[in-house]
Amino acid sequence: MQNTELRALISLLDDPDANIYNEIKRKIISYGDEVIPHLEDVWENSFDHVLQTRIEDIIHHLQFDSIKKGLANWKNSPEKDLIEGAIIIAKYQYPDLEDQKIRDYINLLTQEIWLELNDKLTALEQVKVLNKFIFEIHHFYGNTKNINSPRNSYINNVIESKKGNPITLGIIYVAICKKLNIPIYGVDVPAHFILAYAEIPRHVLFYINVFNKGTVFSNFDIDKFLEQLKKEPKEEYYIPCTNTIIIQRLIQHLVYTYDNLGYIDKKEELMELLEILS
Repeated sequence: MQNTELRALISLLDDPDANIYNEIKRKIISYGDEVIPHLEDVWENSFDHVLQTRIEDIIHHLQFDSIKKGLANWKNSPEKDLIEGAIIIAKYQYPDLEDQKIRDYINLLTQEIWLELNDKLTALEQVKVLNKFIFEIHHFYGNTKNINSPRNSYINNVIESKKGNPITLGIIYVAICKKLNIPIYGVDVPAHFILAYAEIPRHVLFYINVFNKGTVFSNFDIDKFLEQLKKEPKEEYYIPCTNTIIIQRLIQHLVYTYDNLGYIDKKEELMELLEILS
């Protein structure tokens, strides 16, 4: 890509003819992500509102396209790393976030927990150690006052503020357990998200409510919860779910929160992301 050619195209972005603008936009977008720094530089040095708005539109298009590609690659990867999935979704709102900081923090927390674990601990004792570090020492908690804020669904915000919703707190908890070889997984319960300790698939020892500081409960509590929701019990509400379903739940919650706030454009874009995982 020649910078002179790109500069020439960018200089024409304020053309009043919509057809010309759309053609220029198409050509700039065809260059891919590498044009973003050039566009940002022009935006910072311009006082033309039309030009700035059009640059913002093109940058968003490029960044959103990158997120869609990243999510499709994540879906097709054998690992489907939960933190990676959560980072991809967070980049929808925070395209410049430093993802390595998030991974480093998770690794640090995992290391601290590992130092206090040993092979003699029971399943409940392992969870007690996890809860101690995640909820008492690192002070994570469920944001009960503003549970439907979109900020609760972006992992960078959750790690920074230490408050999240059941899904993001669950993602952090499960990701740590994965690194520690502790068999704790997400469970796709309607209108909630919980975790299960299951040494054997479909054989759950107990459940964990990360939204309430890791309290432990049994399947009878799920029965009561489903009864309150007037939902028929299904096997999928009691057994571990896949990481794909967890990231789907994360996106679905964002769709719900943005819909409630009236951000229809964001809702529709997130529906596109949801479609990639369906």
